[in-house]
Amino acid sequence: MQTSEFAKLWSQLSKDYKLHMESELAPILTEPQLTVLEVIMERGTMKPSDFIPYLATSPAAVTMLLDRMEKNDLLTRERDSNDRRIVWVSISEKGMQEVDRGMKIRDEFLSTVLNRISSHNQQLLIYLLGKITSRVG
Repeated sequence: MQTSEFAKLWSQLSKDYKLHMESELAPILTEPQLTVLEVIMERGTMKPSDFIPYLATSPAAVTMLLDRMEKNDLLTRERDSNDRRIVWVSISEKGMQEVDRGMKIRDEFLSTVLNRISSHNQQLLIYLLGKITSRVG
């Protein structure tokens, strides 16, 4: 088994990715905030609890994250007109601009990484990662 080598490479790639995203997204966005904005863009208006599976965090942490995002005008929260206990989260105009910027930053980083290998090997890597991730969990 190649677990030790895989662990080293995976750790290095993850660290490089996180450092790049943190430095390029700052000062407006964080990576978890980008995730929230992308999920809203994909799924539309959502309840705060709907973000938990995407962020792998606690409800309290999601609330704090959404508070900061609302304060920075990245999203809006509105109470449901029929049930005041329900809060709906939607993306703002500024949030749409920032999600576009964040996705571009991520795509540029990943393109730089993937362009180190041939197109065929890129497809193979994606296929193999797909095989691995379908078995995780």
